[in-house]
Amino acid sequence: MSSISTREDTHTSGLYQKRPLAIVRGEGATVWDADGNAYIDCVGGQGSANLGHGNAAVADAIARQARTLASCTELFYNDRRAELYDLLATILPSELDRVFLCNSGTEAVEGAFKFARMATGRTTVVATMRGFHGKTMGALAATWGPEYRQALGGEALFPGTAHIPFNRVEALDAAITPATAALVVELVQGEGGVRPATAEFVREARRLCRERGALLIVDEVQTGFCRTGAMFAVERYGVVPDILCLAKSIAGGLPMGAIAFSRAVGDLPKRSHSTTFGGNPLACAASIAAIGEMRRLDLARRARERGEQLQGGLRGVESPRIREVRGLGLMVGVELKENAGPAIKRLQDLGILALGAGPTVVRYLPPLVITAEQIDRVVSATASALQ
Repeated sequence: MSSISTREDTHTSGLYQKRPLAIVRGEGATVWDADGNAYIDCVGGQGSANLGHGNAAVADAIARQARTLASCTELFYNDRRAELYDLLATILPSELDRVFLCNSGTEAVEGAFKFARMATGRTTVVATMRGFHGKTMGALAATWGPEYRQALGGEALFPGTAHIPFNRVEALDAAITPATAALVVELVQGEGGVRPATAEFVREARRLCRERGALLIVDEVQTGFCRTGAMFAVERYGVVPDILCLAKSIAGGLPMGAIAFSRAVGDLPKRSHSTTFGGNPLACAASIAAIGEMRRLDLARRARERGEQLQGGLRGVESPRIREVRGLGLMVGVELKENAGPAIKRLQDLGILALGAGPTVVRYLPPLVITAEQIDRVVSATASALQ
């Protein structure tokens, strides 16, 4: 560990607040550090490890494609890209029949904002308080936390961006106007505290956007690919957005993002948006294999079942420190009456890696292949950490 951390600290950007732990190997929902200690991984690559670590089908697909063709920009057609487009068409809502492939969630959000502004001729983007959409400039403007913008001198990154209270239906009517290009929303706020949207809020957002000519953008960067108990959380809410932002687990752990959008977006000007690495054959091959494994392993069902087990177990923990347990599928948060940092540290000491989600929430994002026995261990460790 000391050699690894010393080498990283010598050259790293310094932008990350690292834990004193070097993770070197993973299998399923377990990871090991450089000293050979095992941990149940409830960080899950911050949502990019839905399929778990070391999946053989994804690893084999990457190896085969790396030996065949790793790079091919969209100047040319490509067999793996075409295969992925066909596959995505079978899992996405039928209305979202066009896809732009990119490299990350924040890129997907940036592209979605551009598409919305080009399609509508409007400039205003409405987002929600506590929402998180990325840290590049446009996405950062929609991200709620002001602490992310302090080093940039304030709020005015993307003129015309406004925030409304999450789940406050009455706020939608005043916010979505004839000047609004898009409303962007997470169906479960991740960084904002693992807060599911209400069905009423989502339905009214869909209705008002359609009525007033704005586009509805749903950010499923973290909730997508079986995390909430369905392939996409929009299925659980019964809505189809105009634009759907995807990333994280789309390619089994490789960097990849996607923007799926409907014909309501219209025809976008040629060369108005592009990416060198987006849709490269290597990432496409990984995504094809990953989606195949999600279906084969029925990860949506497993997320529902293990999510119910985890939430039920955590609600049974008797601790005066717990304010609320909430979540959807295997995206679960425990809100405490105090800062969550010490509890996350105690969990790590007990062999469980967990995340924060705001100052008072412990967030659990385990791989969806986690076993019932491992969930029981997570619950037991949480009870011990909160004694």
